[in-house]
Amino acid sequence: MYRLLSHNDLDGVGCGILAKIAFDKQVKVKYNSVSSLDREVELFLEKADKNSTLFITDLSVNEENEKKLEAFYQAKGNVKLIDHHKTALHLNNYDWGHVIVEVDEGMLTSATSLYYEFLVAEKLLAPTDAIAEFVELIRQYDTWEWEKNENFQAQRLNALFYLITIEEFEEKIINRLKTNEHFSFDEFETKILDMEDNKIERYIRRKKREIVQLEIGGLFAGIVYAESYHSELGNELGKAYPHLDYIAIINMGGKRLGFRTSHDDVDVSEVAGQFGGGGHAKASGCSLTDEAYKQYVVKAFHLEPLREDAHRNRYNVKQSTFGSLYKDRKETLYFLHPINDREWAIEQNQAKMEAIYSSFIDGEEFLKRNYAAWLVRDDHFVNYIMDDIKIRKHNK
Repeated sequence: MYRLLSHNDLDGVGCGILAKIAFDKQVKVKYNSVSSLDREVELFLEKADKNSTLFITDLSVNEENEKKLEAFYQAKGNVKLIDHHKTALHLNNYDWGHVIVEVDEGMLTSATSLYYEFLVAEKLLAPTDAIAEFVELIRQYDTWEWEKNENFQAQRLNALFYLITIEEFEEKIINRLKTNEHFSFDEFETKILDMEDNKIERYIRRKKREIVQLEIGGLFAGIVYAESYHSELGNELGKAYPHLDYIAIINMGGKRLGFRTSHDDVDVSEVAGQFGGGGHAKASGCSLTDEAYKQYVVKAFHLEPLREDAHRNRYNVKQSTFGSLYKDRKETLYFLHPINDREWAIEQNQAKMEAIYSSFIDGEEFLKRNYAAWLVRDDHFVNYIMDDIKIRKHNK
């Protein structure tokens, strides 16, 4: 008899689907949150015998259960833990641990992709094109590779996962993978996913007006409350506010805190690790502990939301050789402009500031981090230029 304990997100459920295809009625699958896994491991070990095989996927156990699983393994028990999070790499010290973050040429893994490779290698599952395509969609979504590849099928697979129950999702996908040569969405799913895309777009547009900025531990975080669409939201907010090191998404109902970043030099798994959490370098999470609550809720509660940069400008645009005009909440104006091919300067209310910047991005980052300034509309920009011309003529 097989027992699979997996995460309750798309990647974790992907492992469950593979197990049910491989073992059919010979496997019992239980999906867990990060906090509930260790209790399920303890329950298994209390009743386990040498004929039982335990798979743990997309989650890692605590130190106490590490020792218990090692004792079970040494007593000829069958156990295999498969994970892809950096915070679980220490479990490779055990023969039953199989944790790989990336493979050849830096390609990131997922639990589903690792479990698929394991099942095929052990001849427990026959590979097919449909299963391989399904596995790859999950891998690309879970590692954010889908955005770089513009593989929106991966994003849609995750959307479908949250639109229906896990039981419905499992049944649909298992039947499809068993009968179809290739993986695709049916006509009804395509229609509801189109509707969901519009819903997500409206949700993200609203949340862009609610995000606040706070420096925590030397990094600038964008903090927002959200119950849904965390991956999509974190992705879009990161692109809208690139001066922020990462996005912190607070789920008060679930008492969870999620972290997302688009920057290669920021590892949000280290941020989550400060509060007992973990995950990937670009996507991680933790429970909303007392300390996390103080940092991300209490300190941020009275802050004003960031103002979005003006849209659809024709004249006041970023990196313009004519300069770009910004404003803060105190109505102070900042004119960021090039002084030669390699340097940029800022005028504050038409008075030159001392610092010189090696790029437009560096200058804008300074303005947004220190003054929460935003790009103003064209009409303000034109008025500023006209006033500046008048002042220069008057001073001649």
